[in-house]
Amino acid sequence: MYQALQSIETYSIYVILIIYFLAMFVYWLAARANRGAKFAYVLTVIGWSGNTVALIARTMRAQRLPLSNGYEFIIAFCWAIVLILLYSEFRFKLKMLGAFVMPIPFLLISYVIMLMEPSKTAIQAIPPALKSYWLVFHVITAILAYGAFAVSFGLGLMYILKTYYEENVLKVELRLPPAMVLDELSYKIIIFGFSFLTLVIITGAIWANYAWGTYWSWDPKETWSLITWIIYAGYLHARLMLEWRGKRAAWLAILGFVAILFTFFGVNYLLPGLHSYA
Repeated sequence: MYQALQSIETYSIYVILIIYFLAMFVYWLAARANRGAKFAYVLTVIGWSGNTVALIARTMRAQRLPLSNGYEFIIAFCWAIVLILLYSEFRFKLKMLGAFVMPIPFLLISYVIMLMEPSKTAIQAIPPALKSYWLVFHVITAILAYGAFAVSFGLGLMYILKTYYEENVLKVELRLPPAMVLDELSYKIIIFGFSFLTLVIITGAIWANYAWGTYWSWDPKETWSLITWIIYAGYLHARLMLEWRGKRAAWLAILGFVAILFTFFGVNYLLPGLHSYA
């Protein structure tokens, strides 16, 4: 049974890499034509279903939620990105959003396959500091926050590209929504992500006190999480108080997600600290 679950998990990772690539490619084609977006959406649903299978197989193998190391977090992170993308496309009728968001899970899964080798990713014992229910709350809120910010990153790129083509009157037709719609939806998604990012920091502080006896130790991951929170807090403050919209807001959304990526990859692999195993 264990070996069968390992095979299902490994094959699922390779399958979702292929499906995510196909979905991304079809979205790109659909951005230049008036057809194909529905097929890209269906492919994305299939890829997300495979992502779900991989997480379930990992959960059954580990006898716990797969949230305790970098490999597991990336798979769950991709799952959240695609889930929020699918909801956003369905709820707000943004057919081309996947063209700008799907490269993120595709690249993340590619990273997993090339550098982490899913077939050799064994179930490891959980460090004592991770044996807490606060781990579940902390990581789930992080996955939802990061997933939302990935979608806002895609919306920011869409806004920049849309206004670039409009301002330069280029004769390239892109099937993108009005800039105002993109700007408003990015704001709504960032509010959602910011709420969960705040919970990430709060639950992380409680967990840190439980594990290490202090709520805050200026660990590199804690510091960069705070920096990321400040960037998005600045976005919301500038929008509400200074009426920042348009390009400035879009660039802040892009900058915020760059900070998210550094918080995970840069801190985990370049800056040693209490979260190095994450």
